[in-house]
Amino acid sequence: MVKITDVARRAGVSPSTVSYALSGKRPISDATRRRVQAAARELGYRTDDGGRFRSGARAKVLALAVPMRPGIHVPVVTQFAVSVVTAARARDHDVLLLTQGEGDEGIGRVTETGLADGVIVTDVQLQDPRLPLLRSCSLPSVLIGVPAEADGLTCVDLDFRAAGELCVDHLAGLGHRTVALVGSPPEVYMRRTAFARRLVEGFTAAAGRHGLASAALPCGTGRDAARAVAERLLRDLPALTAVVVHNEPLVDPLIEAFEQLGMRVPGDLSLTAVCPAPVAAAARVPVTSVAVPAAELGARAVHLLIRKLSGAPVPGTTLLPPRLTERASTAPRGH
Repeated sequence: MVKITDVARRAGVSPSTVSYALSGKRPISDATRRRVQAAARELGYRTDDGGRFRSGARAKVLALAVPMRPGIHVPVVTQFAVSVVTAARARDHDVLLLTQGEGDEGIGRVTETGLADGVIVTDVQLQDPRLPLLRSCSLPSVLIGVPAEADGLTCVDLDFRAAGELCVDHLAGLGHRTVALVGSPPEVYMRRTAFARRLVEGFTAAAGRHGLASAALPCGTGRDAARAVAERLLRDLPALTAVVVHNEPLVDPLIEAFEQLGMRVPGDLSLTAVCPAPVAAAARVPVTSVAVPAAELGARAVHLLIRKLSGAPVPGTTLLPPRLTERASTAPRGH
């Protein structure tokens, strides 16, 4: 069975370019279109319009694209996957997992083979390389995440910019004047992952609005990374009294590192996090947090995709408002 990726390799272009060239949905140069058409003829490739996969029946399967890239925290991926599977099964659909790390080959393969009726896409980047194919192909899609240009797409996510602002607003309200963000691993920012970048934007905007001294640093995982970032923050910001953590595995290691450096939580340092509620509640000092609602996001994505499959109208972008739960890790400055 010839796939769109086979044609792309033969023609020396991307799968999305093959889709554009054969569907006519986007302007493609004549030379490229002829090269793609020639490759398709040589390989015996035919699209749905040629009748190859047009059966009229649905597969009752939803694809879930969860690329396993550097910096991905597997427990979070698992939470999203479980929530999507649970919601899909409640609607009599199975789930096909796509874990290819980069590019759009997995989505292209599912589109051309008819293995799934639609796809839910995670780990969305601001300029995501999968978007051209998602916009041009016939496979309905929903993104958990919002790219820089979301026109023509269906997206759902936590409002991460508002989450960053909410954490800083809470700390400023407690009288803290110097705050830091300990963020995701560096590779997450290098990929311009949408949720991570937007949280930094919200943190920075709120710190500026309140007139706070601030810094934002990426950080890897593990105790050594936590100790290194804690030491750097105390060296660069000696008046530091508040930290926002957007790196789930670092919550406990950071509390431990600051305590080893003589900063008690919350006596000397207030700490908030954007992470799943169970992680915050189970920390060595229960952490004030904005919850990442993985179960709700997965269920919303499935609901939107099922509506699209039925032909019902859906909103372009749905942002869930952040909710902050106060726990023992934050206190007024100087408490």
